[in-house]
Amino acid sequence: MARVLVIDDDEILRGTLVQTLASAGHVAVSASDGFEGATLFRKDPTDLILIDLNMPYGGLQTIRVLRAEFPKLAIIAMSGNQSQLSMAGAIGANRILPKPFTFPQLDETMIAVLGPTGGAAPVKP
Repeated sequence: MARVLVIDDDEILRGTLVQTLASAGHVAVSASDGFEGATLFRKDPTDLILIDLNMPYGGLQTIRVLRAEFPKLAIIAMSGNQSQLSMAGAIGANRILPKPFTFPQLDETMIAVLGPTGGAAPVKP
């Protein structure tokens, strides 16, 4: 199972993702913006960051900063904005996940990034 940092300013989605990941056996922590997320990651690194792109101290900026400091960091970028997702892939996100997504899509994406041992049992709502 993986340790996952969820960075999203949408409190409801962030909470749902943390609960869903935890129910699948992952350890999930969260942050409400990119600055808080980067600070939390530096203090207590995780195996994966699941990051929204459209939020204060935006996701693209956070990916650039963390990728420069931690080149091997696993990052999944999520957004409803396709052009932002394309940019995230270009600057270092390992995978992109268009919103809205299903929990099986999240699980498949996590396995693609972390490998089969990093993925959990299927993620369920």
